[in-house]
Amino acid sequence: MEYAEIGIVGGSGFYKLEGLEEAHSVRLKTPFGAPSEKLMLGRLHGRSLAFLARHGHGHRLNPSEVNYRANLYAMKMLKVERLISITAVGSLKEELRPGDLVIPDQYVDQTYQREKTFFEKGVVAHVPLAEPTCPVLGRLAQRLAGEAGLTAHLGGTYCNMEGPQFSSRAESEANRRMGHALIGMTQAVEAKLARELEMCFLPLALVTDYDCWHQAEQAVTVEMVVANLKQGVAGVQRLLPMLARELPQSREACSCADALSSSIITAPALIPEKTYRKLELIIGKYIPSRL
Repeated sequence: MEYAEIGIVGGSGFYKLEGLEEAHSVRLKTPFGAPSEKLMLGRLHGRSLAFLARHGHGHRLNPSEVNYRANLYAMKMLKVERLISITAVGSLKEELRPGDLVIPDQYVDQTYQREKTFFEKGVVAHVPLAEPTCPVLGRLAQRLAGEAGLTAHLGGTYCNMEGPQFSSRAESEANRRMGHALIGMTQAVEAKLARELEMCFLPLALVTDYDCWHQAEQAVTVEMVVANLKQGVAGVQRLLPMLARELPQSREACSCADALSSSIITAPALIPEKTYRKLELIIGKYIPSRL
């Protein structure tokens, strides 16, 4: 099996990673089904990377159809420890303007059609999610974003709607009253799954519009989203090599690497053998093989 230090999931408008050396693709099979697409592997500033297009080649999968578990498990198979998630979002605050980059630190998950945990069928774990993103990577990304020519904001709550429709004005206003900063369709589940996989999770949210609450602005359209995405994607393409260069080798400054240390509550002897084999890559660190 090949190896990658850093995983990158590209969202709407971000379908390939530029500048990869030794680039090649691999197709992985996981116990949770097939990832959205082949993973592109390569090196950037000497660091090994894996890139995956969340919605597949040609944007074939809507947000509810994405197999998030397979996507992230494939990254785990490659030994990814840091996961960067790139997504397009609508802004729910005046100061978060189209074209800006936001690094959210909280999520409200309103989705209801998605598989959100690896722990099932005889094994239960409750991971801590008070801080669903990695604070170390968030601070680093904000610092480097300015050098990449991006207007970046650190912090804020990302409200994850089901989609694929955009918000009604009533929904948009309700989310604003709740104090949410962003509205999107993908990232909350990835944050939860990344925590179960003990990955450091860095979200990069590209603001494409003001949703539909802003009466002075045109209601959100696909054309508007695509136009603003081009600007944001170009900036993130500049930011990613800088992140690869400056990511610390050690993960001692955060607690992401030990998220499961006290989270698995099922008695090891009661975990079905089939379930253990399926999850050994995740739980084997804490529950030795019984074979």
